[in-house]
Amino acid sequence: MRHFTIFFLIFILYSCHHEQKTNPSIVSAHQINDVNKKPVQISLLDSVTTLFKQNPEFIAKGFDFPVGKPNAKGYYNAQKFGKNYHLGDDWNAVTGGNSDLGDPIYSIASGYVHFAENIGGGWGNVIRVWHKTHDNKVIESLYAHCDTIMVSSGQFIDKGQQIATIGNADGIYLAHLHFEIRDDITLPVGQGYSENIDGYTDPTAFIKANRKP
Repeated sequence: MRHFTIFFLIFILYSCHHEQKTNPSIVSAHQINDVNKKPVQISLLDSVTTLFKQNPEFIAKGFDFPVGKPNAKGYYNAQKFGKNYHLGDDWNAVTGGNSDLGDPIYSIASGYVHFAENIGGGWGNVIRVWHKTHDNKVIESLYAHCDTIMVSSGQFIDKGQQIATIGNADGIYLAHLHFEIRDDITLPVGQGYSENIDGYTDPTAFIKANRKP
């Protein structure tokens, strides 16, 4: 009886060891740790970089102003970046009032439209464009309070292409373009004003520093 019990235990141990070797559903702790160290994740930045790698003709070749192209002729910056915690520039026609309602808005550089919708509230029609620069950076330009939108999400566009017209967010403001440049492309639309400027950059300073590649 004792010999039979020992034989039975040996048989059970051998069977378990054999199953661990042959059953692919059994994974060691070491294997699990290895898998956890190598997650398959693609960041937004990686995706956008790949997008432009596949479409290099739309990599930005210099930046112009979004109104009165290329040098904002006939417009002035009514509320500059940083004033009253403003996260962008407000472009108005020098003629004042609603005289610029319906004036053209241009893309500051070649890029990819990833958002073009009316989100209501104080924003109205908003367009967001990704740009890949010649020095391999990715930035975003944002155009808000538009009267009409002339591009669609998922569309590549050229520098100087008209993408919208100046609006007033359905009458909330006098007509003007609220314009932002972000160096963090993961930011939400946001509030337009904040003490925290992380991820935002001075639009006018950026354009002046990047007129040509």
